[in-house]
Amino acid sequence: MSASIQDKDELVIGGHKFTSRFILGSGKYSYDLIDSAINNAKAQIITMALRQNTTGSENILNFIPENITILPNTSGSITAEEAIRTARIARELSGSNFIKVEVVPDKKYLMPDNHETLKATAILAKEGFIVMPYILPDLNAARHLVDAGAATIMPLAAPIGTNKGLSTKDLIQILVDEIDVPVIVDAGIGRPSQAAEAMEMGVSAVMANTSMATAGNIPLMAEAFKLAIEAGRKAYLAKPGRIIEHGAVASSPLAGVSTAK
Repeated sequence: MSASIQDKDELVIGGHKFTSRFILGSGKYSYDLIDSAINNAKAQIITMALRQNTTGSENILNFIPENITILPNTSGSITAEEAIRTARIARELSGSNFIKVEVVPDKKYLMPDNHETLKATAILAKEGFIVMPYILPDLNAARHLVDAGAATIMPLAAPIGTNKGLSTKDLIQILVDEIDVPVIVDAGIGRPSQAAEAMEMGVSAVMANTSMATAGNIPLMAEAFKLAIEAGRKAYLAKPGRIIEHGAVASSPLAGVSTAK
């Protein structure tokens, strides 16, 4: 990939441009994690759950520099109405028009409700929010969300916090191939190698939290994610083409070479 192509390769969400394709998710927060995400992983977007900012003795916003984009989420919402109310409060607290819509009524597997997510997205987009919905990867749902004004689609790779990687890889690939807004893999990424694989598929960015927050050396793991995401993106831009998964193809030409035994 030439330097000129790399320099122009920006992530654009709702008209805002970013050079980093790593997003720090919410859930397990510490000063070390946030500092490492910014300085080692080079994150420019950090997710904030409203409940994390309104409970406890410390305000998470105090740890986040002004040049970092705050992405509030509606974590804890089980209906569209709750998500909409949470989004409005979050905008007042953070000053950010970005919102990650999470509607998760299922408390056992933490699976998002695509139908309720669509309802919330349609209303919030009309109110000027830059809506980034978290969904089960489904092409029809994704298309409806884009039509409703979603700025991105954020399919889960695996259930939240499981670190199982790209369990839904084939479904995510369909979204990458068919959806015109950025597809950002969210939830389930447990290793930098999994992040690299997702980026090679053509996803626009990767969100992670647990795998970094629970690392023995958080700064080193943050840097590993940065390098993996950059490598995966470069591999995608190099356009090697789809690998044929059946048969065998010689890596060197066989023309003129005797195949007699």
